[in-house]
Amino acid sequence: MKCIIIEDQLPAQRILKKFITDYESLNLIGVFNNGIEAMEFVNKNEVDLMFLDIHLPKLSGIDFLKALNNPPQVIFTTAFSEFALEGYELNVVDYLLKPFSFQRFVQAVSKVETKKQSEANLIDDRGDSKKDIFIKSGFDHIRIKLDDISYIMSDADYTEIHHETNKYLSSETLRFWEQTLPTHQFSRVHKSYIVNTEKVVKVSGNQIYLENKKIVPVGRAFKNEFIERFIK
Repeated sequence: MKCIIIEDQLPAQRILKKFITDYESLNLIGVFNNGIEAMEFVNKNEVDLMFLDIHLPKLSGIDFLKALNNPPQVIFTTAFSEFALEGYELNVVDYLLKPFSFQRFVQAVSKVETKKQSEANLIDDRGDSKKDIFIKSGFDHIRIKLDDISYIMSDADYTEIHHETNKYLSSETLRFWEQTLPTHQFSRVHKSYIVNTEKVVKVSGNQIYLENKKIVPVGRAFKNEFIERFIK
């Protein structure tokens, strides 16, 4: 898993770096002293897991997490226990109270791995048989065929479902759709976009051209996997 550290204390950074190095399945791709620096990186790169301190300069870890449209998995690291409840309300996987041992670190990362595997199994179970979905849009639940969806775009706290004839605004996140839609037909191609691969007619540079003449950006972190899986 690709992970980053967001921590302003050097001793805590060093401990996390060592623990991550000693954990075979983790790949450290960034270390940041505050949330402002980390936000741009997270928005432009594929990150699976964040080790996030709560007490950070400029922007607290909690406020940083709330500001992300589609946050990766998160393990909080802090010296103060009073924030545990709010962390769990934000769907944080675990909460490491400093100082923590390598054994406790392993327990937290194992929870992330278990959660990711459960999500993968959920996708596999749903993948091939789903033909349509209900979209909650305002007070309505609208049934649409998957084949009629061109792409889905994240827009702040909402997602836009771009249908062949309409556009629906949904309160669900892009991560929800990534976990729900069949993987043989839909692919995440950008931090803010999922496309129906059956609607793709051309990939050129950092852009994907769809049958309806729409153009969707493809992120560098997603492009190679998309081409390997769907472009024959």
